[in-house]
Amino acid sequence: MQQENLWAPWRLAYLRRLDARRDATGPDLETPVNFLAHYWAHPEDDEQHFVIHRTAMGMILLNRYPYANGHLLVALGEACSDVLQYDQKSREAFWQLVEHAVELVQKVLEPQGVNVGINQGSAAGAGLPEHIHAHVVPRWSGDTNFMTVTGDVRVMPASLEDMAAQYREALG
Repeated sequence: MQQENLWAPWRLAYLRRLDARRDATGPDLETPVNFLAHYWAHPEDDEQHFVIHRTAMGMILLNRYPYANGHLLVALGEACSDVLQYDQKSREAFWQLVEHAVELVQKVLEPQGVNVGINQGSAAGAGLPEHIHAHVVPRWSGDTNFMTVTGDVRVMPASLEDMAAQYREALG
């Protein structure tokens, strides 16, 4: 069986914007290079940034460029480029948030599987290598394999606003 291509030109534009922002300097940037640090510093904007859960140490938010519907990001407020740079207490808080995100995905979307991953460093595919974060991606049989998903393909049946509302409702 020959595999068909789904084109996702948004991904190249997104990567180019990241590169341009990293090369730019000055206060004229529309979006900070490290959007996670910006989101962490501005809890009053959680709804517009799709942050759905926040603790004293970190947050869970919807990925604006998801690999699958309901794709969540998990990050601590403190930016580190390597998960091992965090102290033990911070690593525990990080993994507790990852577990909470998995539970939330399972409760809200009832997927047949879940991918959990960290892309540490640019060579590993990190779009934001200066702030380590985990991806929690719901999966269904037949949607596609993980390598194809990370190959810049996306088909989203629900808006980010709808997904955020469903997750927030599940949190009570």
